[in-house]
Amino acid sequence: MSQAWSRKEMGKSIRTFIGILICLILALVLVINITLIVRSYVNPEEVPSFMGYKPFIVLSGSMAPEIMLGDLIITKTVDPEEIAVGDIISFRTRETIVVSHRVTEVRTEDGLAFLTKGDANTGADLGAVRPEDVEGKYIFRIAGLGRLAMFLQTPLGLLVFVVIPLCLFILYDVLSRRVRGKRERSREAELEAELEALRAAMAARESEGGGKENGA
Repeated sequence: MSQAWSRKEMGKSIRTFIGILICLILALVLVINITLIVRSYVNPEEVPSFMGYKPFIVLSGSMAPEIMLGDLIITKTVDPEEIAVGDIISFRTRETIVVSHRVTEVRTEDGLAFLTKGDANTGADLGAVRPEDVEGKYIFRIAGLGRLAMFLQTPLGLLVFVVIPLCLFILYDVLSRRVRGKRERSREAELEAELEALRAAMAARESEGGGKENGA
């Protein structure tokens, strides 16, 4: 019985741990999303970032197959001096559009500048990229997550994928705690009843023993 009880308790602990982990992940996603949305409204001319990391949604196939259309890429703000040939950087163009292409040459004459090219493009990009135009260095990508990320940045997406699941988890946790509390109280009541019955039985035996001795 003790072994079965320990397994049951272990199962509860695992479920609780998984639930807390999911809650923390959802809370983190919520914080990141709110931070990016607020910063995009406060500084509409700047790309919002979270602790130096910036997400970008890929809207073209110019970097295929390294980066595909619809991917979500993460870049990190770095010192322009650290950028080398072969790195993929995200930078602003004259049209204030952010492009992510590979560095093909680093120039130092007349100041630091980078020549870039999309892996899938036949020709190099027009003009050099200045350090002040660099938004960050490519770190990694999450395939196909760009479309979902765009939806998550909308109020409806935030509600459907973050707020509602978080509220449901909190509600489930509250209800499960109440159910466990009722079971524990019921178990305690049963133990108390058993203990009282045991005490009554022992008192009855003592009373019977005392009566026999008096009779003798």
